[in-house]
Amino acid sequence: MSITMSRGQAYIHRLNDERNVWLDGKRVRVTEHPAFQGTLQTIENLFNLADEPDTRETVAYWDEQTGGYVHRAFQVPLSTQDISSRAAAFRLWSDRTFGVMSRLSDYARSRLAGWYATREEMASYDQLYADKITAYYQEAKRKDAFLTIVQRDPQINRSLPVGEDEDAMLRIVRTNSEGIVIRGAKMVATAAPYADDIIAYPIQRIPGHRPELAHMVIVAVGSPGLHLVCRESFAASPSDFAHPLSARYDEMDAVLFFDDVLVPWERVLLHNNPEAVWQIRCSTASSSLAYHQSIIRLHSKLEFITAVTSAIAKEIGVDSFLNVQEQLGEMISQMQTIEGLIIASEAQAKTDSYGNWLPAFKYIETARNLGSRYYPRAVEILKTIAAGGLIQIPSGQFDQDETVGTLMSKYLGGVTMQAPEKIRLFQLAWDLTGSPLGARHDLYERYYAGDPVRNRASQYVQHDKEYLNKKVEPWLHMK
Repeated sequence: MSITMSRGQAYIHRLNDERNVWLDGKRVRVTEHPAFQGTLQTIENLFNLADEPDTRETVAYWDEQTGGYVHRAFQVPLSTQDISSRAAAFRLWSDRTFGVMSRLSDYARSRLAGWYATREEMASYDQLYADKITAYYQEAKRKDAFLTIVQRDPQINRSLPVGEDEDAMLRIVRTNSEGIVIRGAKMVATAAPYADDIIAYPIQRIPGHRPELAHMVIVAVGSPGLHLVCRESFAASPSDFAHPLSARYDEMDAVLFFDDVLVPWERVLLHNNPEAVWQIRCSTASSSLAYHQSIIRLHSKLEFITAVTSAIAKEIGVDSFLNVQEQLGEMISQMQTIEGLIIASEAQAKTDSYGNWLPAFKYIETARNLGSRYYPRAVEILKTIAAGGLIQIPSGQFDQDETVGTLMSKYLGGVTMQAPEKIRLFQLAWDLTGSPLGARHDLYERYYAGDPVRNRASQYVQHDKEYLNKKVEPWLHMK
């Protein structure tokens, strides 16, 4: 009698390969090491939403090509309704994880969908690209692949021009009948230990005289020679009530070492072609679909931190203070600004030349750029309002101790909460802002999309400024 595995179980089963994952100086098995258990359980539960009758239609769509339900991140939107449906799927996953997990594969899947949807754009660069990405897109849908993307190079000597220090760049060292062999490193590979495949390509423009640095490849995480060296784990035991977020949502980051990794030709989407790789990097469809997911997740995260901050303000009795109300109002303004930009991006969606409906990127880009400032500011406000309460959170459990438990009930309660509830609230706030996980998220929101200074400058450079100039011209010739 055969037993059918759920999507989540099938996903976990796939992780039992020969992947080289290193944690604390030792090679570990992801499915067995306690540092990964809480996050794996979270991902498994999210994958299973596509199997559950109450959530299936929200998170997945029926795909004729595969003959089954597929996560909506893979869906190429062909109408405004498709965009709304994709947004609802992103919202469900984001709300289930409070916006704290940023690379749950729906971002990378969306990028893949965008590249697939506009595959003919690359015909002038590589005639094989369209067939290769079509084949992989279908494969990824069929197996409900967990994907992540890595673009950034190690920080060896950033003062050197691109390509001058070859150890700082992932490069092709040779080719053969089977594929290409790549050597080098990449950072920061968020969620890499949990992934089936990693899509790797450079984020910067590669000079024409260094074509071996210009490639776009899909690498199986279990490939021989690929080493995933994890940062320190922030995961807590599921029974550690003091770190409720760390116990469930540490998606892990890793530096990837490619020690002569063979990538089969069918997974070499582009190679030795700097201009083609740059066009992939700048793909409007891929960016619009992927960052649409990112700003929906950002909104969930801002809602969550605003809720935690508001609850603390109420429980310590400062929510009637004008300065506190002003700070909470600022958080609400941030939250509603991002929500408004999401709505605008969907309302002003348009078709591209291939018939794909894409959310308006100018609003997505604005929300993304604001987010690099909004979230750190939200953390600052939470710390300001909670103040010393975040420092002096009692450790351990005192519920059953008559002496200390009685004193805690007397001195550590809130306006409406008893001491145990209030302590849990402050533990949640600390895990969100002051723990290693919280500190990592502050950095992540600042830099996950790249250099925020360059991103904002790019928004100015690329903006059509002609109509702005026309608003000024009449005043220059007034008599």
